[in-house]
Amino acid sequence: MLRVGSSKSWREVQAHRKRESCRDGFNVGWRSAELEKQVVFFAGRDVLFTVTHNDSDLFLLKPPGALKRKLQSPQGTPPLKRQRKPSLNTFRKGAPGADTRDRGNPPQRPVGKNKQQLPDKQNESQKGRPFIKTSSLFKNNPDIPEIHRKAVQQVQENVFTTDSFGQLDLHPHLISTINTVLNISSMTSVQKQTIPVLLQGRDALVRSQTGSGKTLAYGIPLVQSLQGMESKIQRSDGPYALVLVPTRELALQSFDTVQKLLKPFNWIVPGVLMGGEKRKSEKARLRKGINILISTPGRLVDHIKSTECIHFHRTQWLIIDEADRILDLGFEKDVAVILNTLNAHRETRQNVLLSATLTEGVTRLADISLNDPVSISIADEVQKVLKPASQKDREASSSSNCMEQDNFAVPEKLKQYFVMVPSKLRLVTLAAFILGKCKFEKHHKMIIFFSSCEQVEFYYDLLVKVLAGGPELEQPGRSSPSSVSLQFLRLHGDMEQEERTEVFQEFLKSKTGVLLCTDVAARGLDLPQVTWIVQCNAPASPAEYIHRIGRTARIGCHGNSLLVLAPSEAGYVSLLASHKINVSEMKMEKVLTSLMKDDRFKLHRPGRKKSCGTNPQEVRERATVLQSKFENHVHSSEGTLRWAKKALQSFLCAYTTYPRNLKHIFHIKSLHLGHVAKSFGLRDAPQNLTALPTAGSKKKTKPRPKRSDLLRKTHGRRRLAEILRSEYSSGMDSKVRRKKKRRKPGKQQIPT
Repeated sequence: MLRVGSSKSWREVQAHRKRESCRDGFNVGWRSAELEKQVVFFAGRDVLFTVTHNDSDLFLLKPPGALKRKLQSPQGTPPLKRQRKPSLNTFRKGAPGADTRDRGNPPQRPVGKNKQQLPDKQNESQKGRPFIKTSSLFKNNPDIPEIHRKAVQQVQENVFTTDSFGQLDLHPHLISTINTVLNISSMTSVQKQTIPVLLQGRDALVRSQTGSGKTLAYGIPLVQSLQGMESKIQRSDGPYALVLVPTRELALQSFDTVQKLLKPFNWIVPGVLMGGEKRKSEKARLRKGINILISTPGRLVDHIKSTECIHFHRTQWLIIDEADRILDLGFEKDVAVILNTLNAHRETRQNVLLSATLTEGVTRLADISLNDPVSISIADEVQKVLKPASQKDREASSSSNCMEQDNFAVPEKLKQYFVMVPSKLRLVTLAAFILGKCKFEKHHKMIIFFSSCEQVEFYYDLLVKVLAGGPELEQPGRSSPSSVSLQFLRLHGDMEQEERTEVFQEFLKSKTGVLLCTDVAARGLDLPQVTWIVQCNAPASPAEYIHRIGRTARIGCHGNSLLVLAPSEAGYVSLLASHKINVSEMKMEKVLTSLMKDDRFKLHRPGRKKSCGTNPQEVRERATVLQSKFENHVHSSEGTLRWAKKALQSFLCAYTTYPRNLKHIFHIKSLHLGHVAKSFGLRDAPQNLTALPTAGSKKKTKPRPKRSDLLRKTHGRRRLAEILRSEYSSGMDSKVRRKKKRRKPGKQQIPT
């Protein structure tokens, strides 16, 4: 306890207040005066003691626990039973009934009954009550705006057709492989329009929605062309086809698909090159020979510069899959190097560009790499006919060059939702949604997107420890739905390639689970049975939004997506509507009701009746208990606390990278740092975030002092000469430097 008349710093009194509040449930009230502030400590409606704050010193004026004063309403009537505790705003506004005191004078009594001593029995009963930890999780949050917008008609595509692969002029063994190995009987719309064009040897620019079968659209004519060559292909001939993909996971998936198509044609050898693998083993495979080479642009350029055995003399196919993503990742220069290398060896070849969205960069790349291409688009609003680019009018090319690139095709059976969540409630809302869909509902497979690798690592560890159901969280002897364990996986670019491949294959084969990832899994991956896509951080463009939600509702299956937005980001819904993307609102309160099914977050109070239905107050209490569990885990060790701060820092850094045209929606100044810190399990906003190293940064090194600071610390001509030598020398004269150190200071020469 603080002593009467003792001077304490503000931090000491704050620490004392927190310690006492954890014990007795105190609240603190403020009242401003001209040169001083008064702090009144309460326990319920009982005034215990007061502290006067002037500048940085605090003085205790009344011993604690001496008086019991009942606050009354302005009319003088006593307050009702279980009246709400006085809040901070009551004392800031100077409401009636608040205590006003001057420094040095005894405190005045509030209007009401005379003071009474607290009975000992009442103190004992208060000590025997169960500890209830309060939280400001549902206070001081911004209002959730009402979204008023007109429903838009989305661009739909007919995914399936009634045509079979037997109607095409394909090898019988290839048709049998498609029907038996791939278990596909009918063509999709993009396959029906693309395969005949590529079999004719034409270049093509293909645009179709995600999950429409674009890999087979170029894979089937590629295999048909290579197996039908007059001279049988030899492995030592080198690459006949080159397939460029943006990510390692998509390279593995494309390689697996091509390998299945080549099952009856075992003399054609496919191969894959990607970062993270050993260059030595890749060079050995290139030396033996690869006929269909699937690679990421960066690793292929690396081999072009360093591997002598690689050549493209017989390359007849160039396929660029997810072309817009390749350019977004900064591979434009690498693609230019690859094109120059191919043109130097062989100028005539067949080129194919495929993507779900066509941007200006893709159009520019098509102009460079394609020769009189056929433009194929499968959207209903776009004409479903082949349009040779050479026959387009120049006047109309400016408006339709990107084939209505502002409007995106969305799978027909995909339901899209968004939820408005204040920053403080993002963590518990996400946890409640995961519990509701993956624990209490069956057969759900979920992908959650974050904007940085640090967030994926932090949330993966946090959700595994708190939600996955460790032994300490489960109630022994009870087989309830809460005892079902959750499976969490993570995938991001900072992981080792071996671990990335293992996680990708594990999630591919599993029927349920939650995958936390970055945009490394947003393009081209065909992950079966994914029913929910959750975007915790809004993507930087509607095109990226389309690619993320395209991981579900693939090839005619059902799927759902959820976009988590803060109240200040409500304008993003209108932005999506302007691109003919229609999203429906899901209420945050509905998501939080999932916590009522999990007794781990129940607030146990003696004598409390069992609640029936969804009581909003009990939902808030359970959300507060869950938030307390998250915060306790984060503050349980220095390591977890450091990771939380790193994740928060990476989120803020990613938030500043939104493009200029979205700054009116996503601006760093619109964030409340203390509220955002709550979503990372932090109780307060951390200090010195810029001093924290991120996962991708180098090890912390001692900052190098400036030259002016070095010159101030020098003493004598000898020290000055050493500094100048270290500043301007190349580091190759170490032996000479040692000899010079042995000389006397008087014989040393100062460089000019």
